Amino acid sequence: MSEYDPPTLRLLRLALVLVAAACAWPAAAISHELDPGPQAPSPRVGIFYYPWFATPQNDGRYAHWHQSGMQPPTDVASSFYPVRGVYSSADTLVVDAQMREIAAAGIGVVISSWWGRGSREDRRLPQLLGAARRHGLSVAAHLEPYRGRTVESTEADIGYLRGLGITDVYVWASSEHPSSEWAAMNARVEGTRVFANTNLAGRAAAGGFDGLYTYDVLLFDGVLFPRLCRQARRLHLLCAPSVGPGYDARRATADLRTKPRRDGARYDGMWRGAVRADADIVTVTSYNEWHEGTQIEPARGDRSGYSSYEGAWGLSGRAAETAYLDRTAFWVQRLMRR
Repeated sequence: MSEYDPPTLRLLRLALVLVAAACAWPAAAISHELDPGPQAPSPRVGIFYYPWFATPQNDGRYAHWHQSGMQPPTDVASSFYPVRGVYSSADTLVVDAQMREIAAAGIGVVISSWWGRGSREDRRLPQLLGAARRHGLSVAAHLEPYRGRTVESTEADIGYLRGLGITDVYVWASSEHPSSEWAAMNARVEGTRVFANTNLAGRAAAGGFDGLYTYDVLLFDGVLFPRLCRQARRLHLLCAPSVGPGYDARRATADLRTKPRRDGARYDGMWRGAVRADADIVTVTSYNEWHEGTQIEPARGDRSGYSSYEGAWGLSGRAAETAYLDRTAFWVQRLMRR
């Protein structure tokens, strides 16, 4: 280096520093993008939630954990095992912690499974509403096909739920009744947005619904969402496609179909489709539908015979347990930036 005079040497060193900084910038930017930090819950993101779990300690018996002849607490009706262990959805501490997790992920709406007035899910609704509000969340209802559900009973249910402050209702299996009946009902409903469970925008429009959602992450994929949302907007419908991590109901049901999580790639693909579609609302299937293996609630990786989130986005151990909630926060931020 003796052939260079000092000013030239200084310039060369400066150039090398600038080149090194330029090369390092993309990695730093990506690292920051993957760590969005705390964010306010967004009303543009909802998550399907199941308040139906019970334990002998809290409720006198097990509910849902023992489906298909399982013997909790060791054996549960899921291919995954929750970090919390078997829990009661009536446990105040559990529900509060769940709402805190949902809010921390940037999700603003809890879409609670609801099986009609007087059902277990209905009795637990006031507690859920209180916990959600404490964490800045709103609650919507996922109106399930309870025994005897009709279009007329649904209209009465919507009025009842509106009285509790619930103004978004998602109607599962809406295709079970004629569009003409739904259209007549929706023409009378005021103060509530009603969403049809369908991937056919024309059917939702014919039924007079305010929007549509897909829910099923086994049958539908993110590649559908841009086209679906374009069709919905042409018909003046809200588009609320459903994203999820995968599907595995083998320990809970006779359904042998699966949709592997692929270490998080499945979830990313569905979210990418929803963001590209500029969805009005992104609905997540699900927070805790453990039976179908669609949950993103933390799961343990140290239970023999159960699947786990180990390896998702390269994570392991404790970090993997919350991988899907953490990744949801990343995608919520991407959606809001768009």
